[in-house]
Formats: sequence, structure tokens, C-alpha cells
Amino acid sequence: MQRDLRALRDGAVGGVAGTATMSAVMWGAARLDLLGAAPPELITAKALDESGFRARDERTQDLLSVATHFGFGLGIGALFGLLHRRLRLPLPAPLHGALFATLVWAVSYKGWVPALRIMPPPERDRPGRPVTMIVAHWVYGATLGAVVGRR
Repeated sequence: MQRDLRALRDGAVGGVAGTATMSAVMWGAARLDLLGAAPPELITAKALDESGFRARDERTQDLLSVATHFGFGLGIGALFGLLHRRLRLPLPAPLHGALFATLVWAVSYKGWVPALRIMPPPERDRPGRPVTMIVAHWVYGATLGAVVGRR
């Protein structure tokens, strides 16, 4: 029961941290024209296209993208919390979080995202997006590790 409650708390931290910190990095990168369309937007658009649903307008599409990003953060945050406590690596929690987030980036951006034809793999993507996404994942992971590691 206590493990379940911790996973829920860690998931909530992951959802908030993922939506806030990664969105902030992506917003800055978009302002510098490094990002193009943000991955949560691309993932949401692909999911809607495949399902046959259409967003009524751009605002609805944006809200669905935020929900997608938040949901992904929930799951990743809960998984990180479980692994962080189980592995007990001799690393500061923010570094453990950044390493974990790098793994999440690799599995996503070099794995299932190109496999589903949502985006090209990093080596064939637009020049600024891979670096932006690595940095965004590091910031997210370090934030997640710092908060989860305090509990």
C-alpha cells in the first residue's frame, strides 16, 4: 500500500515536472527556432490521425498535447520513483534522475517514436531538436530526481 502511494506521488511529481520543466525548455528552444513542432504535439497529432478523431480547433489540439505530456510524465515519474528506491545507486538523486531521463530519451527518440513514424530518428531530424530534447530530458530528470530523492 505504501509503495502504491509513493508511486502515485512520484507520478504526480513526474507529471508536473515533465509538463513544467520540459515545456519551459521547449518553449525557449522554439523561440530560438531550434525545435520546430514539439514532440508532444507530434505524438498527439499522430495519435489523433491514427484514431480517426479530429481536434475541433488548435486550442483543443494544444490542450490534448499538454495532457499527453502530463500523462507521459506521470508514468515516467512513477517508474523512476520505484527504480530509484529499489536500485539505491550511489549517486546524487538529481544525477540519477538525469541518467534515467537520458535512457527515456533514447528509448523514445531512438526507438518507438521513429518506429511509429512520428518523427525521424535524431540523426536525421532537424538540427536543433535532438539537442533540445536531450537538454529537456536532463532538466526534467534532475528535477524529478531532486524531488523524489528527498522523500
